[in-house]
Amino acid sequence: MLHTSPPYPVHQETQVAEPKTLVEAAYRSLRRNIIEGRLSPGEKLRIEHIKNDYGVGGATLREALSLLTSDALVVSQGQRGFRVAPVSLEDLADITETRVMLECSALRHSIALGDDAWEAELTAAFHRLTRAEERLAEGNHREQWEERNRIFHEVLIAACPSRWTKHFLSILYHQAERYRHLSLRRSEGTRRLHDEHAALFEAAMARDADTATRLLGEHIRLTLQSVRLDNASTASH
Repeated sequence: MLHTSPPYPVHQETQVAEPKTLVEAAYRSLRRNIIEGRLSPGEKLRIEHIKNDYGVGGATLREALSLLTSDALVVSQGQRGFRVAPVSLEDLADITETRVMLECSALRHSIALGDDAWEAELTAAFHRLTRAEERLAEGNHREQWEERNRIFHEVLIAACPSRWTKHFLSILYHQAERYRHLSLRRSEGTRRLHDEHAALFEAAMARDADTATRLLGEHIRLTLQSVRLDNASTASH
């Protein structure tokens, strides 16, 4: 007998569970350091040199790095070890346009199929994001904002019935996270994140799929535009 899953999950903000193994703990720490730029793109990750930084043995660290290759955040070089995955404008453009294509389609389906429970979840997610944006404007709680931003985007498309679309979008979202951290630092004071999210929320609640998908595409592409402008400015000096 086939069992069907609920049309979309209920997102409740909870404390992130403690890692269950040393491998998971090392994986999380490395991942956060890569995303937040403490480990630079292309940097050599010498296991013997960094294992003490993460409080684990060489075999454990190697396993954590292997997991990060699956996330495309680390590149394995065979016998030469591991490096932090590089970043480039071409890579960000590819991530951005693929995400726009998939996420806008998923949002259109979600608006068409979402019920009252979806609207309630979206309202709650937007409220929590708004509070995090207020703290972000004060220079605090960036990690909390990242988590609530992710949940808001997940709830927007939660009523889309395609499990695979959501899976691929999750991968793309995390791939874009490094660039988003860079963009937020460099566009601080110029990008009006709350206004972008508010307009998107209002269009989705109004079931205006055309406006919502247009706003979503613009919202996703702004990170790419910000990084391009900064790159051009750097090159001109």
